[in-house]
Amino acid sequence: MSASERRLPFSSVLIFLYGSVAILTPPSSSASLDTFVFYGCTVQKYIPNSPYASNLNLLLGRLVAAATTASYGNFTVLGSAPQDTIYGLYQCQGDLNSGDCSQCVAGVVSRLGTVCSDACGGALQVEGCFVKYDNKSFFGVEDKTVVVKKCGASIGSDVDALTGLDAALAYLGSSSGTYRTGGSGDVRAVAQCVGDLSVSECQDCISDAIGRLKSACGPFAWGDLFLAKCYVRFTRGAAHAQDNGNGNEDSKGNDNETNKTLAIIIGLIAAVALLILFITYLNKKCEKGKGCK
Repeated sequence: MSASERRLPFSSVLIFLYGSVAILTPPSSSASLDTFVFYGCTVQKYIPNSPYASNLNLLLGRLVAAATTASYGNFTVLGSAPQDTIYGLYQCQGDLNSGDCSQCVAGVVSRLGTVCSDACGGALQVEGCFVKYDNKSFFGVEDKTVVVKKCGASIGSDVDALTGLDAALAYLGSSSGTYRTGGSGDVRAVAQCVGDLSVSECQDCISDAIGRLKSACGPFAWGDLFLAKCYVRFTRGAAHAQDNGNGNEDSKGNDNETNKTLAIIIGLIAAVALLILFITYLNKKCEKGKGCK
């Protein structure tokens, strides 16, 4: 994966390492649901085979299972000691069906084990879904840290095009719900909040993201702005499909199909592995170990 890492605050108590991948795409693209958008991991690590490790496996298993019936869910796994308690959530893109949502979350969970190996906290956003876990509660905490900002090719000073973007983004800002879509002319736009935010927090996050996106990417063919707890994206017609000048290129058809097949296989393997780890945890539940502090 080609990415440049930078340090940004993910919450008030943790520092995450972020990587934004060059194959970001706007709402109208045909990018695979499992295409990376960004990820972050805490510097703090846990000890393998510790109670924290067992609780993390249990949490991730619950996220995967819940995604078969709902597009959003959050869980807390209590530890015998405070440092072993862990919090986590998942969220799928608002228009995904349950099958795609489940597959997406399973794939992200399996990838987190690689990109955030032994990290006490981790987060990974792909095109179709988002998963985050931490040893400090982040539920209901608004976070407007910019984690991804990408723009397409310049369209110059086309007044009609700029007016269409203003109208599309204004529609998103005046809509309600955690997932919003809208358009004006050839402009399509989409926005979504993480489901743990309140109605007012969601509105505040999306309004802030809209303002930043318009300022950063207004005179461009497409734009993506992801904050830690919400995102706004827009594209003009099929502009991005023809715009590969900045190195932002989707995986082609065969690669996408291969990635989907691999995601299914990885998801099944992850489910079996989680079951084995859970059984091991039950057998060793009386053992003590050091977790994240």
